[in-house]
Amino acid sequence: MQSFWAKWTKKRFSFTRQKTLMQKDVLVFIYQQGYLYLVLILITFIAGVNYANNLILGFCFLISAILCISFYITFKQLHGLEIEVSYAEQGQVGQPLRLDLYFKQSQPQARYLWVQVDEQIDHILLSDLQHRYTFELNPDSRGLFIYPTVKLFSVYPFGLVRAWTYLYLTEQSWIAPRAEYPTIEQQHSQQKQELEFDEFRELRNFRQGDSIQAVSWKQVARGQGLYVKVFEQHDDQHSVEIDYQHMPSSDHEEKLRLMMGLVEQCEQQQCAYRLLLPHAELSKGIGEQQLLQAKRLLAQT
Repeated sequence: MQSFWAKWTKKRFSFTRQKTLMQKDVLVFIYQQGYLYLVLILITFIAGVNYANNLILGFCFLISAILCISFYITFKQLHGLEIEVSYAEQGQVGQPLRLDLYFKQSQPQARYLWVQVDEQIDHILLSDLQHRYTFELNPDSRGLFIYPTVKLFSVYPFGLVRAWTYLYLTEQSWIAPRAEYPTIEQQHSQQKQELEFDEFRELRNFRQGDSIQAVSWKQVARGQGLYVKVFEQHDDQHSVEIDYQHMPSSDHEEKLRLMMGLVEQCEQQQCAYRLLLPHAELSKGIGEQQLLQAKRLLAQT
């Protein structure tokens, strides 16, 4: 039964970017204290009939009318509300992923709403024509992120009736790995063979055109930035390459985290870089678009 209900609600309340809540989009039913209220109505009705007391029957009809009016008022809290969602196309592990909900109404009306996402529940008071609500998600793994279901409901005015709807978000975001830096200096045997007969001259700041193989990992691990070891016979300039095969680790995820760390360092120091992955390649460049493309490739690898 639960599986059937989940499939039915997901199909009926599928949400893309924008929707205006109509009658078919809003569910209404008795809520918590409303069940006790029904018991009160039943007791007063039985007592009024048994004792033939018009005063008790009148009170029964009065509280019954209040319940009926509550259904309408609570339903109107959601009906006619326009909702628009703004997604973040990309995110990164360890950084909050923002999801913005924009609420619009044609006429100013006080709406007392609750928004629930997973275990997080927040209260919203809408009184203007437009209102923005932002909540932050914390993705804990790299790859494709599927947004959780958003539940929007109201129990105004008496808490006897609840009107609610679901937003099954169909959009998805790519989550890049967390940036990580090597803990110790590790160089490949090929690099050692090339440099072992050369005389070390100095350390200098990483510049556009430097080879990533010449990076001093010890300084990177200490958080001092990107520095290049300069040797007497190896001052030739090469294209900047962040190569998956050259990362000082055997674990796939750790390699991606190390590459993410190097990408961020290159962006901070305004050094152009090229990304080489097993099944993808990012041409040399720098800037916001280059960073977004690098994050997307690392998230999809």
